Amino acid sequence: MSASGENFGHHGSDLDSIFSTYRELRATCPVGRSQRYGGFWFFTRYDDIWAAEQNPGVFSVEQGMLLPSLGNERPLIPLDIDPPSLQQYRRMLLPAFAPARIERLEPFVRDVAGSLIEGFAGEDVFDASLSYARILPLIVFSEMAGLPRSDYDCFQEWVERTMYGRTEDPADAVRAAKEVCAYFRELRRRRLDEPARDDLVGCLLSGRVDGRLLSEDEFADYCFLLLVAGLETSAWSIRSALWHLAQHPQDRRRLVSQPELMVKATEEFLRCLAPVQGMARTLKRDVEVRGQLLGAGDRVLLLLGSGNRDEDVFTDADDVVIDRVDNPHLAFGIGAHRCLGSNLGRREVRIGLEVLLSRIPEFELADSDVPWWGLGPLPLRRCEGAGSQRGGAASTRSAATTRSAASTRSAAPTRSAAPTRSAAPTRSAAPAGGVV
Repeated sequence: MSASGENFGHHGSDLDSIFSTYRELRATCPVGRSQRYGGFWFFTRYDDIWAAEQNPGVFSVEQGMLLPSLGNERPLIPLDIDPPSLQQYRRMLLPAFAPARIERLEPFVRDVAGSLIEGFAGEDVFDASLSYARILPLIVFSEMAGLPRSDYDCFQEWVERTMYGRTEDPADAVRAAKEVCAYFRELRRRRLDEPARDDLVGCLLSGRVDGRLLSEDEFADYCFLLLVAGLETSAWSIRSALWHLAQHPQDRRRLVSQPELMVKATEEFLRCLAPVQGMARTLKRDVEVRGQLLGAGDRVLLLLGSGNRDEDVFTDADDVVIDRVDNPHLAFGIGAHRCLGSNLGRREVRIGLEVLLSRIPEFELADSDVPWWGLGPLPLRRCEGAGSQRGGAASTRSAATTRSAASTRSAAPTRSAAPTRSAAPTRSAAPAGGVV
């Protein structure tokens, strides 16, 4: 990495050593410019990221918040919509995310998690990603949205080809994005001929912007975002937390013996191992930040993952501290574009960890080379008890390290390996909701 960060990237194998890269850039190049993806500026410091997020009039999302894009031809709604229109698009889903509605969802999420664990109950080594972390949000989102169980495998494939294929095969990401939008256009036509249903899709079909219903394209673009966000972010968070706990028995055992710490631990996993490392903006006018002149039209990547480890904000910033008290992390963004489904995401992660630890309290990595990031395989080996685990005295702190040997292919999700259909509970158990 050069002092200016001109080769900086935040996808694939760049994530293997991203935390040390962040640390170096915060010290030497807090505002830098990379030549990747057509060129972009990046902010690494918490205060600069916070200020940009609070100023959508200058730091616009109209050219897209994802860098590179998912292959979408139009803005993802509401992610790529600036205020004031943004509020109208978000408002139509507010009932689905009301606190009482999310609270009612918890028994269903616990039932799904328990059912998935029963599916690998007899296995000494199990894939906690492909058999659990990926499948739990898939089932929860699909049931809440009213999407058919028969299409689970398609959903998984589309997320893989867009989220993870966009840097290796952009043309295929574009094809996948078109397939997603075509699917949701057809779903819209079918649902409009059916009685209204109280699910996520139903909220979008009845929602209005400027007094009108969503167009076919708007509906498809909104659903595209919901699909990716609903399947990818919570799955990443559960997987990365289990990756950490498999290597830090002192943290794992403390959470087993003190389950009341799981709320704080969930926030800490989101801070240190965030599923969204950066979100992009486009400048509406020239600005100067830390002595750097940025021009109107320039792309700027707000590195949430670096801000989450800023030494000026967080004590022991590069350590996972499962009982951290003051934790104003940026994992869900802030300001007008703060994640609409953050409470649901938190609940999925917390419940996913709680249920697995209650059933399988002792485990370790079965493959020491798996990376911390992504949705790839995470083989875990059950251990009989504390004596079989490596580790020392209990501690609240443990370093969140990454593995330099991991490649992008080793972390690539396996399309055919996900056991989705057999583990799904009945649809009638699921309240409405979703993730943005």
